[in-house]
Amino acid sequence: MTNVNDLRCSGCGVAIQTESPEKLGYAPAAALNKDPLLCQRCFRIKNYNEISSVTPNQDDFLKILSGIGGKEALVVHIVDLFDFEGSLIAGLHRFVGQNPVLLVVNKVDLLPKAINVNRILNWVQKQAKDHGVRTSEVVLCSAKKNIGFDRVVEAIARHRGKKDVYVVGATNVGKSTLINRLIRDYSDLEAELTTSPFPGTTLDLVQIPLDDGRDIIDTPGIVYTHRLTELVNKRDLQTVLPDKPIKPSVFQLNEEQSLFFGAMVRFDFVQGARQSFTCYVSNAMPIHRTKLERADELYEEHKGVMLAPPSKENLDNLPPLVKHSFRIRKGAQSDVLISGLGWIAVNSDAGAQIVIHAPKGVKVAVRDSLI
Repeated sequence: MTNVNDLRCSGCGVAIQTESPEKLGYAPAAALNKDPLLCQRCFRIKNYNEISSVTPNQDDFLKILSGIGGKEALVVHIVDLFDFEGSLIAGLHRFVGQNPVLLVVNKVDLLPKAINVNRILNWVQKQAKDHGVRTSEVVLCSAKKNIGFDRVVEAIARHRGKKDVYVVGATNVGKSTLINRLIRDYSDLEAELTTSPFPGTTLDLVQIPLDDGRDIIDTPGIVYTHRLTELVNKRDLQTVLPDKPIKPSVFQLNEEQSLFFGAMVRFDFVQGARQSFTCYVSNAMPIHRTKLERADELYEEHKGVMLAPPSKENLDNLPPLVKHSFRIRKGAQSDVLISGLGWIAVNSDAGAQIVIHAPKGVKVAVRDSLI
């Protein structure tokens, strides 16, 4: 594979090559004179919303991140509020050393309206501390809806001084969308990064020159396979990933009742007094209620059809479901998080015994209630 004069894709940053269409960075020779220059993968995403299966591995991502600790930089860590625990980079301090970290919490627009912003901010600060992420500041925003973006820019200006800015985050947290906003407002660079709803869009370091001679460096998203969004068929992402404010679904359940979220996740209320469970998932995700005694039979008979996504032809691509048992103590206000799908709020006066069936490897946990 030959690189062409060290040309790089202006969308994802990968080195351009013209010999192997099945490998990263391929562009036909006829495209080399185009401005902006895009690899075939980015061209298809941008113009046809077409998905490519060509992606780098996680080791490549970690090698890139490992160089940040030796630089003098501001690190902007972008996380997804819809999947906070799933998108947080564990052990970030090992990569960034003593560099300050600005935690930018994206996608606040997905929360239901009339949410207390100060409560959300306090919740994020506590969760970050509990997970060992040391931050200089936390900023809530929605890059897509331009909510709080001015505060992000002001925070970057306060903390970076004359440093470069490294932007890090997992896939699908809205990193490229936010950087595109920075490009339009604070850089002479006209070509935007490729912004796509599919994981792994940014494939190498992309340096964006600032007016003061420093750079914003966009790093590739880390692929965390504990997130459901990394395991489902890419065609199902539009169902799993919310794109509008979530409309909570409230279910009054008796013990020994179950909820199916498509055929991806099952929630069993095993024991406890009749109570409500509030589901915070994409509005497009179908939820089906049944009796616990019928749940196994229903799944086997209707998975991939009535219980979908995934569709029947894509079921084999999803790992088998495994059980996670939890006891919610009396009087607790808790969320049961299923990384990449959302969460189920359990505000129980009497306590509850629940079981979550989720694809093997998907992160499932109980946390303090977000809302």
